Amino acid sequence: MSLHRTELGESGPLVVFCHGLFGQGKNWTRIAKALSTDHRVLLLDMPNHGRSPWTESFDYLELADLVAAELSSGASDEPVELVGHSMGGKIAMCVALRHPQLVERLAVVDIAPVAYDSGREFIGYTQTMRALDLAGLQRRSDADEALQEAVPNPVVRSFLLQNLRRTEDGWHWQPNLEMLGEHMSALAGWPDEALGESSYGGPVLWVGGARSDYIDDAHAGEMDRRFPRNRRVLIKGAGHWVHSEQPAIFLEVLRRFLR
Repeated sequence: MSLHRTELGESGPLVVFCHGLFGQGKNWTRIAKALSTDHRVLLLDMPNHGRSPWTESFDYLELADLVAAELSSGASDEPVELVGHSMGGKIAMCVALRHPQLVERLAVVDIAPVAYDSGREFIGYTQTMRALDLAGLQRRSDADEALQEAVPNPVVRSFLLQNLRRTEDGWHWQPNLEMLGEHMSALAGWPDEALGESSYGGPVLWVGGARSDYIDDAHAGEMDRRFPRNRRVLIKGAGHWVHSEQPAIFLEVLRRFLR
């Protein structure tokens, strides 16, 4: 299985981005363009998202191995600088824990190596997207109007609608909505037992939004156990989508961390 990729920049260390649930590699374009002046940047569509292939089930270790295969297939033998947000952050952490030789340093964005109580918010999004009458759509604005009641936040609604594509056969959702909806508990979880006592000894940036509840002091012990060289940074005025809500500050924090 080969993942869809977008590459920017011509020289410098390679930075690889892993997006979150319902995202795509292109969500990182603004950050990637800024970094591409002195880095090579690789934006990956995670499995079951964007233009990447689908899998039959959701397993963080399997997904991490697919990302690791992409990193191993590159022209450079040097380890990469890996950045992951939310679901992509858990995938990136698993890559570093299972394939540490591939990762020079790791940036984990607004997620912790723990199982969360539920994915109720994302279950609702999945159900709403699947319930949309795609056959009745004439234009993208029809979909936006149809989702307004269930998803009143225009920023979230626009984010979800990036996944809607029109082909000769009509409108289609790009993510594997059925599988993701059925495996939401695995997506909210964390393969702690399967990872054993593995840890990653490289430098780790643990960055989150000050208004987000995805990382807090209760997660620090597990983060220290798995990633002993982590440094935690909270960005004011940002929630879970910290890199979209405060892009300039996030970029500065990330630049200082990268080589």
